Amino acid sequence: MTPAASSNARPGAGAGNANVRTSNWRDVQPASLVLVQGTEEYLAARALAGLRKTLRLQSPDLEVTRLDASHYVAGQLAMAASPSLFGEAKLIEVSGLASMSDDFLVDGLDYVRAPDPDVVAVFHHGGGVRGKKLLDALKTGGSTYVECQPLKKDADKADFVAAEFRQAGRRIDPMAVRTLVAAVGASLAELAAACSQLIADVPAAGGSATVTHELVDKYYGGRVEATAFKVADAALAGNGPVALSSLRHALATGVDPVPLVAALAMKVRTLAKVYSARGSSAQIAKELGLQGWQVDQAKRDIRGWDSAALVRAIQVLAEADAQVKGAARDPIYAVERAVTVIATSRR
Repeated sequence: MTPAASSNARPGAGAGNANVRTSNWRDVQPASLVLVQGTEEYLAARALAGLRKTLRLQSPDLEVTRLDASHYVAGQLAMAASPSLFGEAKLIEVSGLASMSDDFLVDGLDYVRAPDPDVVAVFHHGGGVRGKKLLDALKTGGSTYVECQPLKKDADKADFVAAEFRQAGRRIDPMAVRTLVAAVGASLAELAAACSQLIADVPAAGGSATVTHELVDKYYGGRVEATAFKVADAALAGNGPVALSSLRHALATGVDPVPLVAALAMKVRTLAKVYSARGSSAQIAKELGLQGWQVDQAKRDIRGWDSAALVRAIQVLAEADAQVKGAARDPIYAVERAVTVIATSRR
């Protein structure tokens, strides 16, 4: 088997060297040398699993060897890459490059200089400065480079959710994406698991091929983050009774006031940014690092708000944030007051 170069490779993009072919973690194609780098372990695991699946489809008798660079014994890499008796396709997965032993550094550099063209060797580096010489050698040696960094922005997490459903041939509406990210977006692995569960379960439960906001709310609406956003949405819409009843229900069921205030603050900050922005939704989204639907919703929410009301909301949230973190004896009253002020500030 001769490993094929990545089908979506772009020379030099993202890795700082003209010999590097970059690949999305979702679609890593076989190559003699593959470097998976970044601190997001879940994406790295998905990249490796996808590559493994591709190779097994090509060669059902694939021989997989896993090496830990931090507990490496000299000669193991060369032995793993040596031709097998029956000529099976070979995949070598090397983990722990961030804490590699000196023996592995020596053997790794030797191998990268002359990789076996019939072996796919994947090197996973989780971050840090250890092994920079080997990383540089991989990048100058024409490896396929797969970056796996954490998704920190809600916009990136929303893109991730949309891609999970698109890959499964399913549809999910924008509000459902937002609700799901709000509910389980703190952990990428948990977010992916939620997507898989909805893709598997919703047709039988909802009778529709499209995953809606209502269905996501049914599955995950009880989560702390989702409850917080319900309160925030009602308050910003000027619906004080609904906001306060949702808040009191959340507090009665054990929701901590801190994430409630955080959700309100995030919503008000987005509102303030969109309020002062000019241009189309697409232009504003690009400038602020938001999704188009987030900008559209903020534009709807901004009706009835003026600059003075936004300043008042920001101030009361700053006070509430300090109070729920220990500056007041009654944090629940602080949150209720903030919700009331925000809901009544809207014209």
